[in-house]
Amino acid sequence: MTNLKNIIANFKHYWFLMTQLISRDFKVKYKRSVLGVVWSLLYPILMLAVMAVVFSQMFKFQVEGVNYIVYLMTGIIMWNYFNEASNTAMTSVVTNFSLINKVYIPKYIFPVAKCIFVGINFVLTLIPWLIIIGLSYFGLGEYTCHFNIYYLILPYIFFCFFLFTVGIGLFLSCISVFLRDVFYIYGIVLIMWNYLTPVFYSLEILPAKLQTLFQLNPLYQFLTAAREIVLFGQCPSLLRLGILGVLGVGSLLIGAFIFKKNQDKFIYYV
Repeated sequence: MTNLKNIIANFKHYWFLMTQLISRDFKVKYKRSVLGVVWSLLYPILMLAVMAVVFSQMFKFQVEGVNYIVYLMTGIIMWNYFNEASNTAMTSVVTNFSLINKVYIPKYIFPVAKCIFVGINFVLTLIPWLIIIGLSYFGLGEYTCHFNIYYLILPYIFFCFFLFTVGIGLFLSCISVFLRDVFYIYGIVLIMWNYLTPVFYSLEILPAKLQTLFQLNPLYQFLTAAREIVLFGQCPSLLRLGILGVLGVGSLLIGAFIFKKNQDKFIYYV
């Protein structure tokens, strides 16, 4: 309980610094960009257009009984968040060593700030996502998606997803201080993880044994919960919602434990 109070107190004390780090990231990302933040809205739509043509037209990917365009975009925006947030969090401690070396700052602020920054972009991408869902009423895709009361559960799903990503980010940012090869290894891991996650395909095309194995992928659970609401108008089971909570909190606790245990050694390696 004392540690929790200390963490909350640190967040309050260093909140201004965190907002400045997030603001700096926005300025760096959209520096000299004509459209600026608008790219957060355009990028998922453009990515969707390309992938929809590639997978639905060239490779003839379809998911029986659902709007494939919405299915695909749901996978794209959630995967993109995890991909970008975990990657930027991984490098956050190393790239901010000059600041860490000058003044005392709780080091976990850097990976958390990266996840929040990418999370803001993620929230912006929900706007075109909801527009695409709305356009299904007007013939975009073979099937219509219906807005329903279960959309109120989506913030819980996304929050658990955020906690899971922060935990992964804390772990990676810690390991990368001691082993810079992680920068390259994780890139390969992400490629493999992407193909093992049903972003553009359905598990139903796989043999039954592989389906069971693929369901152990944490990202599958998050994507499936969101898709159950959006595509089928169904409430995810209490078991699935409980699994999301365990994945989010468990990842955060493990990542925070590993980070805290090793953070005092960073000064000798960065």
